[in-house]
Amino acid sequence: KHVAKFITWLNSETGASLDNYHLIGHSLGGQQVGIIGRNLGGEVAYITALDPAMPGWTLNPYGFKSTDGKYTEVIHTNVGLAGRASALGDVDFYPNQGFNMPGCGLNPSCSHHRCIFYMAESLVSGGFTGQRCDSIFQLVKKDCDESDTLPMGGPTAKTGATGIYYLTTNDESPYSQG
Repeated sequence: KHVAKFITWLNSETGASLDNYHLIGHSLGGQQVGIIGRNLGGEVAYITALDPAMPGWTLNPYGFKSTDGKYTEVIHTNVGLAGRASALGDVDFYPNQGFNMPGCGLNPSCSHHRCIFYMAESLVSGGFTGQRCDSIFQLVKKDCDESDTLPMGGPTAKTGATGIYYLTTNDESPYSQG
């Protein structure tokens, strides 16, 4: 509530609009940016949750929701351990099926944090392209539509886009495969 109040005050002092904002949060922060957006009436232009926290949030009614902003995006990199597995946003990306990120070995902490690097790279150079999946089952089978694509992350909201997307990444920077 305090962050939402601060943003409201900041906008009143500067003339800025919620259309100028892209809120990004990782893990617990991924849940928090949703709550901030909700406290701003769901009017923030773009909200990205980076592997939003799972422990304590599976049944929590205050968790991240697609209605928290005008366009909400989730990047899942450690599903079922530190991060939520279920689709939560308007668009949910599951790089490498959402777990065991290349270059991390079996280190779940590395996988959980890798989404930060993916987002940073997407803001600087883009390049991450997801393929639309009709279901989590298709995602698990890696049987998604190669012709129906959407860029992951980046500085611009993809308002109106919805769905689940799969992509693969490299094991080191640059992580994008295009």
